Amino acid sequence: MKEENRLPVTEFSILDLHEPGSGKKEIPSYFQDLNLNTMLDRLTGKFGRQVQQYFMYLPETAEDEAYRRAVYGDVKKTAVYDALTAFTGRLARIEALQQEKEKVHNPRQRSVWQLREIETWCDAYTELGVALEQTDLASEGMRRFWEILRGILAGSAFRQMQTQVRGIMEAIRSLRLVITYEKDRIRVEVGAAQAEYEPLPAADRAPLRNPFSADPVVSELENGCLNILKKKKPALFPELMNIAERYEHYQSPVFARFEKEILFYLSYAGFQREMEAQGFVFAVPSVSESCPTEAKKLYDLALACVSLKEGKKVVANDFTYRDGESFFVLTGPNQGGKTTFARSLGQLVYFTRIGLDVPAAEANVPFFRDIQSHFSVEESVETGRGKLKEELVRLAPMMEAKQQGTFVVINELFTTAASHDALVMGQKVLNHFISLGCIGIYVTHLKELAAAHERVASLQAMLDENRIQTFEIRRGEAPDTPCAENLVNKYRLTYEQLKERL
Repeated sequence: MKEENRLPVTEFSILDLHEPGSGKKEIPSYFQDLNLNTMLDRLTGKFGRQVQQYFMYLPETAEDEAYRRAVYGDVKKTAVYDALTAFTGRLARIEALQQEKEKVHNPRQRSVWQLREIETWCDAYTELGVALEQTDLASEGMRRFWEILRGILAGSAFRQMQTQVRGIMEAIRSLRLVITYEKDRIRVEVGAAQAEYEPLPAADRAPLRNPFSADPVVSELENGCLNILKKKKPALFPELMNIAERYEHYQSPVFARFEKEILFYLSYAGFQREMEAQGFVFAVPSVSESCPTEAKKLYDLALACVSLKEGKKVVANDFTYRDGESFFVLTGPNQGGKTTFARSLGQLVYFTRIGLDVPAAEANVPFFRDIQSHFSVEESVETGRGKLKEELVRLAPMMEAKQQGTFVVINELFTTAASHDALVMGQKVLNHFISLGCIGIYVTHLKELAAAHERVASLQAMLDENRIQTFEIRRGEAPDTPCAENLVNKYRLTYEQLKERL
């Protein structure tokens, strides 16, 4: 990789080789159509909404996509995943310390909380460095991070900060006070008690605590103890506050960015492990431009998440865009799995594009610049537009953009139009996207659309021998099957079946 294409060390990103484009943090339009929006909370898991922004934009180039995929390959490794998970646990502790520190008003106590935060941060990166040194990192991103980390850990600035903070904290932890309560008088002395310990009945009858590590609110008695310590140890507290002030801005910009971005990989890796434990498969997609776009055992990941709760089976399908094919036209019975299959294709491209494993046993997905989708919409009460007009309003900017090399998912367009009109408009839509070099799928009730272009292939949703939906998708043209007949067969409502029940 050319050196000039790399981010400067001060701007290193484990997520992107180049700075991501501006204005890409809104939820993409295809998220709702592909049911990705329903998965965000599940995908990001315990790391919360702060991670979701990283799922909302695609890497700029194929090189960026490959960079992420390689990093994710490292993060998935058990040793690396465990090290990074332990690391993020320590970061969570730092965040808790920062929140509590904001409640502290006593300047001496606040300095101790600041130093505890720095000490935890230093230990977190030191232990991460030890763990990563014992792993085999293959990706450019993780190797570059390890080089930066190793250099900072070995640098004099870090070692001096860690030594000074650790030293003053050890001095604080070694402090001991003997509090004697006798005849309504309290005596505080520095040193260890010789007699047997007895709890001191504080005025509020709450037990005494270490004012440096317990509640950020200091009681009157605890504050008095601090004042006595200040007199007994005149050099300790000035040194404490000087060190805390000196390292007030201790975080490296490189590390601050890494701490946020690494959660993108960890959140999906944790999610993937949970799904694999339930029997779902994932694959590292190949991205060969010389091979067709294809997958084996592809399934709808959003549906799989729902099915786990409901105990339902998820049907997986195979597909291949053969040489010269650009679009699938998928027809078949209602509720036969057509929309689910279309979503699974869109999800396959999406997870490939953001550099993660895909919900399939095998897959090859060449680089696509973007994803576009258009699913059937209902009439808008707010605008007063009918369903057809709502669809056209949303379709217009997709076609006007003339985005070349995108993956397009279209589901049940023009259902309210006359069949002839729907066929003519559907042909124009297909011809438009095919002319731009796009690949995609068009779900429709119009079988005639399969003949709209030589680069279109026909798929059908299958029925079994009893004409009940199997949710399998195969090549071929769907037979004429009335929608009502599909539902009657699915719910066993034929005359003979009803007669048997009665």
